[in-house]
Amino acid sequence: MGPRSAFRALLLPACVIICSNVLCPVVAFLYNNRYAGDQVFRIHPKNIDEVQTLKNILGHMQVDFWQPNSASLICQNTTVDVHVKRNDTSAVHARLQQEHIDYGVFISDLQEEIEKQTGYRSSRKRRSEFQYDYEVYHSLEEIQSWMFEINRTQPNLVDMFSIGKSYEGRPLYVLQIGKRSRHQKKAVWIDCGVHAREWIGPAFCQWFVKEAIGSYQQDSVMRRLLNQLSFYIMPVFNVDGYHFSWTTDRFWRKTRSKNHKFHCRGVDANRNWKVKWCAQGASSHPCDDTYCGPFPESEPEVKAVAKFLRKHKKRIKAYISIHAYAQMLLYPYSYKYATIPNFDCVESAARSAVTALYSAYGLKYRYGPASTTLYVSSGSSIDWAYKNGIPYTFAFELRDTGYFGFLLPESLISPTCGETTRAVKAIASGVLKKCKPARNKFPYI
Repeated sequence: MGPRSAFRALLLPACVIICSNVLCPVVAFLYNNRYAGDQVFRIHPKNIDEVQTLKNILGHMQVDFWQPNSASLICQNTTVDVHVKRNDTSAVHARLQQEHIDYGVFISDLQEEIEKQTGYRSSRKRRSEFQYDYEVYHSLEEIQSWMFEINRTQPNLVDMFSIGKSYEGRPLYVLQIGKRSRHQKKAVWIDCGVHAREWIGPAFCQWFVKEAIGSYQQDSVMRRLLNQLSFYIMPVFNVDGYHFSWTTDRFWRKTRSKNHKFHCRGVDANRNWKVKWCAQGASSHPCDDTYCGPFPESEPEVKAVAKFLRKHKKRIKAYISIHAYAQMLLYPYSYKYATIPNFDCVESAARSAVTALYSAYGLKYRYGPASTTLYVSSGSSIDWAYKNGIPYTFAFELRDTGYFGFLLPESLISPTCGETTRAVKAIASGVLKKCKPARNKFPYI
């Protein structure tokens, strides 16, 4: 699949006809121009009074929280990134100025930024239809076609299977990467695309598979990992939401399940796990982005992954979930302020990972327990995996820290995925050897 077909999926299905080797003229804007004039504010509440005022201001409007995920998580001396619709931008400007709350606008026209996100592909050399481009974002259909092709062409290292179906009936595909072995090898699970709008996640999962297979012969570290471990890679966890974010709402986060009492759809797939379910950091209201669902594992996607992990938990030694954005590497606990029993080992693995990541482009990642490094959230996958016996569980928050937010340009796919691959290799390498507890903090993180 080339850049042409990836670009095609960004358009509303009825708006474009694809010609042979050429993208025909488009008769409608991306997403029907729905984000024109919308702005993303970056707000800095400095004290408790400003926090409360900000909650009151934003609580009376329909806004889309980027960081943190909801108004309830706003606290002093932290950054709040919020997407405000064009009809409300003037009112937000006026109120923030009136209350003397420090803020700025880091995306002044969201529609323009969405259109810029895929601008990189036009400057890249056109590739043949048979050469998959890992430096552009791909639709769900393209990713699934790529999975079938990888499975077909790499039978010695790849096995593709489905672990179930989504709410809307889409298959939940997983790739098993590694040298075939008679004995049961230790395993690492990696999922991407839990939150639909975080497109860099699925891009990373594809990149990691490409690197694993492509460097197997030349890279002794990768060869050792694939010989001694199995990697279970799920490029798109939230298949329904991801598809919806390409066709209808670029900033959709949740699944697409229906609620019988409300018109709002979807559940936060990272608040739906059976570990301190629907407590702090999750919402019980179906219209909220952090909605925990009607009960734990209510979402077929979560239930399918949980079932698979439970079945193979004796072999799976590391669980890694890829998210965006914040440039962080997080580990349990998310739901409480407490130290995990094997803290030294996990902390050491995290430090090795961010050191490896830093070695690529000098990018600094913060790392630590999710509750203290990011915020408290209940029902998360890393807490569930850890509670179910997987000793190393991590959530990456990839680039960036807010300049692009969820609209990370395609030109940054390669460096982002390259550095993250180094970090994941470091974690996987740690699975193969005995833990060496951390002694000193990483000096520049």
